[in-house]
Amino acid sequence: MKKLIGIKYLTALLIGGLASGSAYGQFTLSAEVRPRTEFRNGFKTPTSDGFEPAVFTEQRSRLYVDYKQDKYQLKLAFQDVRFWGQTGQIFKSEPGATFLSEAWGQLQLSPKVGIKAGRQIISYDNQRFLGGLEWAQQGRRHDALLFKINDAASKLKLDIGFAFNSDQDIAEPGFLQRPAANFYSVGGNYKTMQYAWLHKDFEAGAFSLLALNDGRQNADSTMSFKQTFGFIGSKNVGKVKLAADVYYQTGELSKRKVNALLAGVNATFKTKATPITIGYEYISGKDDSDASSTITNFSPDFGTNHAHNGFMDYFFVGPANGNVGVQDIYLKTKFKLGKGALLAHAHEFLTGSEQLTESGGVIEKAMGTEIDLVYVQKIGKDVTLNLGFSQLFGTETLTTLRPGNSKSNNWAWAMITFKPTLFSSDK
Repeated sequence: MKKLIGIKYLTALLIGGLASGSAYGQFTLSAEVRPRTEFRNGFKTPTSDGFEPAVFTEQRSRLYVDYKQDKYQLKLAFQDVRFWGQTGQIFKSEPGATFLSEAWGQLQLSPKVGIKAGRQIISYDNQRFLGGLEWAQQGRRHDALLFKINDAASKLKLDIGFAFNSDQDIAEPGFLQRPAANFYSVGGNYKTMQYAWLHKDFEAGAFSLLALNDGRQNADSTMSFKQTFGFIGSKNVGKVKLAADVYYQTGELSKRKVNALLAGVNATFKTKATPITIGYEYISGKDDSDASSTITNFSPDFGTNHAHNGFMDYFFVGPANGNVGVQDIYLKTKFKLGKGALLAHAHEFLTGSEQLTESGGVIEKAMGTEIDLVYVQKIGKDVTLNLGFSQLFGTETLTTLRPGNSKSNNWAWAMITFKPTLFSSDK
């Protein structure tokens, strides 16, 4: 409750202070309210006999504050994420998750060069390895410093980013030099990260290069460093758009060597009715017969994984696919339907490695077929309605490799997004 009151006062000060100085910069105040109701009956992993489907509504509420001058800009995004019914009608304690989603400033050193610092979204290309994860109500954010170069004349962009994380494991007045003062105990996150992203647009296409160094804290206070290198490219050939991405991971994780690969290719054909995309993606796993300690299963660590390998999130979200890896043969399209549009995807999933039965036999690679349908309709300028349904027809391989015993799994959801601009000043 105190957090909400504090946000209200801070917002009032920002509106009063920044709006009064609107002659010197552009000030925009916007909001977002996004409740989503889900019916989960085998979402993320197969359900089992006797299990009941989960039904719930989760809501994201945000307030965005944007301010821009010729020399700098800043953004604040206040966020609350909660389940309907999580908070009683009358309460004195606040069980919801209210926090800063974004808080960053960007200083322009020249028309081409800028520095961006703070809590921010880092998202590039198809978000395969670095993405904002905005499907999840909380999103994904980084505390980082970025150097940004944008040369419009040569159509070249270069971002160089740095991060060094620490956790406040003791009260700040005592947060001084001491044994293990820099030990980082936040699980699942890097302690240090550096990356460079280069993007070039050219006639009928584009490409990006990515290099990222991910430093993780080991239990014995040492560090392991894993490197990921990526190429993402696209080119238009007549009415066909060809796209491909390749990522390679090396280095160490928990003192184990890493040697992993992700590779994908697709082609999008324009037709009179709708574009049709046909593609294939391979994500390496670890063969059961591989007794080495080397990590050969690729991990898209900071990507928007919901956008890839099916909307039911069977891979790299929640209970991920372990060391199995995945091959994904897919067909995607989108066409007008009534006042909106219907998105339709089909996926055929196979293992990305050779897995064995308890008796030593080789398990069939086919894991299942997924169908995803999403209807999208704009309701006025600021409101969007989304309705989704997904069905996964699993195989014996899927139920052997994953928890749950049901081969027929489905998921349905409905989401409405209100995203108005509340106030915008003239420059």
